[in-house]
Amino acid sequence: MAASTKTLVNLLAQTSIDDHEEILQSANASIKKNKADLEAHHARVAALLHLDRFDDAVKVFEDVKALQEKARLEYAYALYKTGDAAKAVEVAQGAGTATGRGMKHVLAQAAYRSENFAQAARVYRELANQKGSDEEYDIRINSGAVDAQLEWSGQGELGQKKKAEREDLEVFETAYNAACGSIARGELAQGEICLKRAKDLCNALEDLSDAEKKAEILPMTVQHVYVLTQLGKIDEAEKMASAIPLTEIKELSTRYIAQVNSIAASKDHSNPYLSHRLFHSSPKTPKTDQHFSFQTNLLRQDEYVVSLQSQKVAGVASSTEKVISAAPMPTLSPAVNMAAVLNAAAHAQSATVEKAALKEILPLLEKRPTDVGLMLTITHLYVLTGNHSAATHLLESFFKRLEQSGSASDLDVRFAPGLVATLVSLYAQQSRPAASRAELAKAAEYWRKPHKSKTEAPSKALMVAAGTALLDTHNAEHTKVAGEIFKNLYDQDDNDRAAIAGLVAAYAITDPSSIPTELTSYLPEASRLISDIDAAALETAGVSIGSLSTTSAVQTSTKAEKRAAPKSVLSKAKRIRKARMPKGFDPNKKMDPERWLPLRDRSSYRPKGKKGKKRADGLTQGGPVVEEKAPAPQQGGQQKAGGGAKKKKGKGKW
Repeated sequence: MAASTKTLVNLLAQTSIDDHEEILQSANASIKKNKADLEAHHARVAALLHLDRFDDAVKVFEDVKALQEKARLEYAYALYKTGDAAKAVEVAQGAGTATGRGMKHVLAQAAYRSENFAQAARVYRELANQKGSDEEYDIRINSGAVDAQLEWSGQGELGQKKKAEREDLEVFETAYNAACGSIARGELAQGEICLKRAKDLCNALEDLSDAEKKAEILPMTVQHVYVLTQLGKIDEAEKMASAIPLTEIKELSTRYIAQVNSIAASKDHSNPYLSHRLFHSSPKTPKTDQHFSFQTNLLRQDEYVVSLQSQKVAGVASSTEKVISAAPMPTLSPAVNMAAVLNAAAHAQSATVEKAALKEILPLLEKRPTDVGLMLTITHLYVLTGNHSAATHLLESFFKRLEQSGSASDLDVRFAPGLVATLVSLYAQQSRPAASRAELAKAAEYWRKPHKSKTEAPSKALMVAAGTALLDTHNAEHTKVAGEIFKNLYDQDDNDRAAIAGLVAAYAITDPSSIPTELTSYLPEASRLISDIDAAALETAGVSIGSLSTTSAVQTSTKAEKRAAPKSVLSKAKRIRKARMPKGFDPNKKMDPERWLPLRDRSSYRPKGKKGKKRADGLTQGGPVVEEKAPAPQQGGQQKAGGGAKKKKGKGKW
């Protein structure tokens, strides 16, 4: 063994360090003499990697199992380059792995390619924090790409940068990554600015040839077409897309996206059958050049839509049904839920109005009661028809079913931020703030508890909304919970303004003296807050603020005479709609303020007739009172007094 190793070293010493073909031949010659020579196999693998023969390198590792542990870095890199990024991550972070920078770079790249962007972001932060590194430029570029992917995957709160900075617009690679991050956040105008800046910076480089510049700019142009389409600038997008030489785009994944975007931006492709043929004319991408999942979902969605427009309804219904049935329900997978939406569209293809579509789709919910995509489709149709109560009831019933199941995965779906936001929006439409606060508080309580099945970090937007809603209740216990929520957010990011504001607001209610001084420095000065307030104008309008130190002062102030507000402050009279105006109504004529009183109670009432005038005289306030004499009793009549008087006999009569 030692002799073969010495022979290999002597052979390698005689070759050029850049001639990897000679190194490979020397290593193969040594392996023929001794197949168990790990040093020779190691040299062979290194030469294959330098020659970009990654599949052959992986085959060597599969044949020589002992080499996988000895050359773990090379093994992880070979797996990554052959498109097996998930296995590359397992190898790179395996037990006993050295924590060298090379292995960390491979781990970060493999995690990025396997769409574990949170792990990639952590590794790049570790690399950036290590001192004495000359890779700052590369790490900054890769970190920007990871931040953009975090935004696309809905984990933007884990990114290092939330917006483009001045230093990001100094190099075309970082400017392009900043553009992608802005586009992912929906900031299309900012994304277009960054794209233009990246193109200009790339064209200005002197160390790149014209062919290299063109190869770098082509993907930016493809992205630019997408931005213009989303901004509604169809003419400009069509002109730019038509100028892209598709065959010159080396990456097949980018070429496929460019062709799809050109179809979307072209007015000439109004024929759905022609669009369907062009859509499927692009070459299939290899394993090493696959789209990310969010791109794959969008491309598959475009494929289904084009098929629906081409009257391939049965095919879309069948293919989407396979996707739905193969996945466990309920799920938050965008691919499965998108398939459920398009499956519903296929079943309701003949319906032209929302109510007719509901009639076709509602039976599907009985078959798939836990289908998130189908449930959201029906909810949306209810909202379009103005039936918000039915939409709310549907979502509440869905949540109740998931809660009763008791499954951890079902509860993750139940408290998914997007679904919670949907229900809160429906409550807001119906003016039910108490129900919104209760739902947000319930979701925040769930995500604050540790659970194995939950994602790595709860939605920041959900936690901020829940904390704000709890603060609005002015309840001591709710305020305490809100303070804990904002404290967790502050611990994650001490520069988060929402977390700082919420934490200060919570402390100000519960214990103002415990507000940390580092938080108060973020608060604006009082003079800045009241700089645009005119105290004299407020006092003229009737607003006065006095120093009330005792209870008696408050009681006295309530007896003070109130100052009337000027006419300019008074609210204007409401305008009466024409439908409510009676026939022949004159808006310029002053209406009788006593028109709502009964006729006899109005000041203008004048009774008619002798009895009426007499009754009116008696009702005159301050007039003379005339006493009426009682009528004399009749002869022979009975008079009541006390217990009753006896009847008197008349004189001279019996």
